[in-house]
Formats: sequence, structure tokens, C-alpha cells
Amino acid sequence: MIHITLPDGTIKEFPEKTTPYDIALSISEGLARNVLAAVVDDKTVALNQELTHDAHVRLLTWNDPEGKAVFWHSSAHLMAAAIEELYPGVKFGIGPSIETGFYYDIDFMDYQISSDDFPKIEAKMAEIVARKEKFVRKEVSKQEALDFFTKKNDEYKVELIRDLEDGTITFYQSGNYTDLCRGPHLVDTAPIKALKLLNTAGAYWRGDEKRKQLTRIYGVTFPKKKELDEYLTLLEEAKKRDHRKLGKELELFMFSDMVGKGLPIWLPNGTALRLRLEDFLKKIQKHYGYQQVMTPHIGNKALYVTSGHWDHYGKDSFQPITTPEEGEMYLLKPMNCPHHCMIFKNSPRSYKDLPLRIAEFGTVYRYEQSGELHGLTRVRSFTQDDAHIFCRQDQVKQEFIRVMEIIEIIFKALKFENFEAQISLRDPNNTTKYVGSDEVWALAEQAIIDACKEKNLPAKVEYGEAAFYGPKLDFMVKDAIGRRWQLGTIQVDYNLPERFDLEYVGEDNKKHRPVMIHRAPFGSMERFVAVLLEHTGGNFPLWLTPNQAVILPISEKYQQYAEEVMQQLSERDIRVTIDDRNEKAGRKIRDAEVSKVPFMVIVGEKEEQNHTVSVREHGVGDQGVMSVNDFISLINNRIKEELAR
Repeated sequence: MIHITLPDGTIKEFPEKTTPYDIALSISEGLARNVLAAVVDDKTVALNQELTHDAHVRLLTWNDPEGKAVFWHSSAHLMAAAIEELYPGVKFGIGPSIETGFYYDIDFMDYQISSDDFPKIEAKMAEIVARKEKFVRKEVSKQEALDFFTKKNDEYKVELIRDLEDGTITFYQSGNYTDLCRGPHLVDTAPIKALKLLNTAGAYWRGDEKRKQLTRIYGVTFPKKKELDEYLTLLEEAKKRDHRKLGKELELFMFSDMVGKGLPIWLPNGTALRLRLEDFLKKIQKHYGYQQVMTPHIGNKALYVTSGHWDHYGKDSFQPITTPEEGEMYLLKPMNCPHHCMIFKNSPRSYKDLPLRIAEFGTVYRYEQSGELHGLTRVRSFTQDDAHIFCRQDQVKQEFIRVMEIIEIIFKALKFENFEAQISLRDPNNTTKYVGSDEVWALAEQAIIDACKEKNLPAKVEYGEAAFYGPKLDFMVKDAIGRRWQLGTIQVDYNLPERFDLEYVGEDNKKHRPVMIHRAPFGSMERFVAVLLEHTGGNFPLWLTPNQAVILPISEKYQQYAEEVMQQLSERDIRVTIDDRNEKAGRKIRDAEVSKVPFMVIVGEKEEQNHTVSVREHGVGDQGVMSVNDFISLINNRIKEELAR
């Protein structure tokens, strides 16, 4: 017999070769119908995988992220099986689950594929689902795997197999389709009740622009048709909120191939928005004792070799620049932290100087693959709201908590009130990709856990998500339509101070190593603005929006009065413009609504005579006639309400 710890903490005896499905069935037949997979001792397994030892078992349903991942990965195989039936001879790259469904990279050879072919593929997928084909796992030797895919003439799978160790290779078969995969999968295709293929994209094999471009097909599936319908409605709303679309309509930013792919250019409206965000954070930072610094956009390669960034990010950086005379190698700055380490090192430091908090809106550069660039969310040049705190060991927890407070202030002011925290730790089974000793990692990880406990902040622990130099606390926000975005981050680092030999003189008159805290509440200005755009749909908070009001004179006769009103508003720091086009008032109002200007100030004969303004609010309508001073008070009171939340 083996002993199984069930989800509720009770321990039961089961015979050897029990499966997670047997366990679910023993608890509740109704539960068994909803279980998709299981976590056994922190490893996700299929329902039909036999258990032969004492274990902790957590049963996964559609409501669990791991359950969705198994469901969608199985759906990727389902799509591949359908495509292989319809288009014999195609070759397959990789087909993982992703946060919102799945994709498969496919070499369609001589077949011409577009979204017009989706209904045919979907129909074949539905046919396979109806057959309730089982997902059968089989362990194979490396030679068997190579022989199978060599005979199949699929060089992509052969290449993947060559990188694997013998004894670790598994196949999954469903019907006539066999794939190289470590799983796990559903028991069979039956739970997949609703499916939709979404779009295609190009994807270079293994992300290498010099390799062949494959066709990536994205799809999504659900256990109920109602959930698919809700998802498709959400997709339509997401299209309306696409930051690339809104950024163009609101004239916030642009891209130019002449300037370079992935290099955003901020237009006047976007620049005003971004600078206002920066000013907002600078005021908070001043209150919390930060000093502002500025560092160059490039640095000597030796700086990033010392920090470890060259080893870990070198392939994602732009190629080094070599000076013609000295022959020195420089890089476009991939990170700000090494520069800040040199600022700390510039002067002798005492324990009385700590904590030292330095902040910079520093622009960094990463060479992202052109196929992965996406608006402001994936760019090659971005500005981080970076800050680094150098402190003593006994100050780490309190400094960490103070950063958490800053992030909380920002999220409240920008209406990101629905957020989750994630403690990202290193992968205990693969520590080779991280720098630093086990001892300092244990200290850093415990400091984050203790800070979250003291702030009563529930936080999910994720292994393998830490930065290479230290663990971190990531903040995941949910936007207005329920999508999750990773924004603010705080990281504890014992390693860079060691690499740069940073020291301070302690109270004992001996030299000590400081601890470094990395902190970026926005993450990057580009990504943050993109998420904010999609969260608000372009209806920014009044305190932040580039243009708070537009004055609409009914005719050119009232242009002078409109300018007088504008002057009064501007003198009271209201951001305002005049729409003096030769258009009817109705057209001007419609255009102001489309441009999402919060308030429209209409002036005509009565307003000029009575020294008043007629006010309309975006999305609300007529707010009546009032004095200019009353309108100023209305705006100021709204802003106070927003920032007081």
C-alpha cells in the first residue's frame, strides 16, 4: 500500500499503481468528472499516470492554472493531429500551452495556409474530439526517437531530440498522431467541448532569424461553449482597447522603420503623459528619501562582464561598438544596475550613509527578435523607472516594505486596484543558471517572505522565476477586462555587491558588504503606458490625461472669449486647448468624445454675456452652465478624489 496526502490534508491508503483519477473517484464521482490532471510532489502529471510511492497529491481542475496548461497543451496536439490528417507531410516545430491558449509552429511545405482554412481545421479537430482519442504516453530510447522522426522526414523534431539525454525521452500518441513530448496530457480528447483557431503569425525556427520561418497558428479551447463565447466577446473588447490602435488615435507615440524597428518615438501628447508619470513618481521618491542620478546610454563591455549581464544577456544585446583608436568595446546599456554600483563605489561609505537610495529613469537597449516586437509591450529601447537601495543586512526587510508601499500608492492612483503578488524564487533543481552561494540566496528569499508576512500581503510562490542574481517580488495586475499583466518588481541582491567588491565601514570599524535592492514600480515606461492604455481604454485619470479640457467656440465670433477662458484655465494649471476649426458644434463634440477629452467647454453668446461656460463630460453628457471658477473647482476636486484613493 502507498499513503497519499489528499488536497484537504487527510492521508489515505491506496494500492500501488493507483492513478490520480482513482484518487479523485474515491473522493467524489462528481469531482472526478472535473479533474484534468494532478500535481504529485510538485510535479504535474496526467490523470492516468500510475503512482507507486507515498506522495502529496493536488487534483487540478479547469480553475487551476496548471489544469488549463494541461488542457491547452493537449489541444495543441489535437490541432497538430487535425492538420496532419488534412495536410500530409507537414513538419512540426514546438506546440506549447500559453497563458491564453496554445500555438503550434508548423512547416507547411508547399501548402498555402491562411485564416480562411481555419473552419476546415476546426471541423477536423471536432471530429477527433468526437472519437475520444486517448493520449498514450510511451518512453523511448534516443535512437528509437531519432529513427522514428528521421523516417517521418521531420528534421525539426530530429534536431530537438539530438539535444535530449537518452532515458528522458517520451512520445505521446493520440489516434494516428505521434509527437515528441514530455507531457502531461488529458486522458483523452473528450473534455475539449469548444474550440477556436485565432490567427497566424511567422516564427523563425528556434527564434533564429537565419533559420526558416514557420507558420505559427494560435488557438484556444474550453470545456464549455459558454466560456468560449465569453472569451470571444472579451477578444473583441481587447481589440477596441489595443494600445497600438489607441496610441495612434490619441497621437501618443509612433514607430518608423527609418528610425528602426522596436524604437518608439513619443509624440507631444505621449511625452506629456509620460513626463507626468515620471513627475508623480519623483515626488513619491523624494518623500521616501531617494536621490536622482543620470548615467550614460553606453558602457564598457567590462562593466557588464563584471556584473554578469554579458553572460546572461549578451546574446540579447546589440553587438559591441569598438572604438577606432583604443580598440575598447562598448555596449548599448542593457541594464542600469551596474552603473549604479559604480556610483556607490565612487565614495567611501559608512554604516551611517546607509541606506543609500538612488533612482534614475534610465533608457536601456535589448536586441529583441523582429518577430517578437509588439507595440510598446516588446521593444528594443525602453526606459525603466529604476532605483537601487544599498543597505545593511538589518535594514533589508524594512526597505523592502517601503518599496511595497510605493507600489501600492502608484497602483491606487492609477486604478490598478486588482493585483496579485508573486514571490519568484530560483529553481531548486537547477541552480547552475544563478550566481551566488546557497547561503546568500537563502537570506534573500527569506527577506522577501518575511516582508510579505509583515505587510499581510498574500503572495504566490513560483520556483524558477527569479532573476539570475536574486529572488524577487513581482506584482501582477488585472486590467478592466480581466487580463493579467506583470508590472512592478522588487528584487533582493547579495551578488552584485560581491561582484563589484562594494563595501562600507560598519559601526565596528570593519568593512562589510552592503545588500542591494532593485526596484521598478512601473517596470518600464513603455510597457506601463501600454497596459494603462488598455486598462483605461484611453480614458486616463483626470490628473494624468494630456488634455483635461477642450474649449469649443460655437462660431468664430466667440474665439476671443474662448481664448480668455483658456488663459484663466491655464493660469490655474488646467491643461486645455481650443478647437477653432470651422465646424459645427455637434461635430466638434463628437470629435472630442472620440479623442477621449474628459471635459468639453462650450462657449457662445450667452456664455460670453454671463462670463460662464457650458460643460459636457466625456461619456456622461451635459453638466450644465457654471462660472469658470466653479469649473476649475470641479476639476481640482476630481483630481483630489483620484489621488486620495
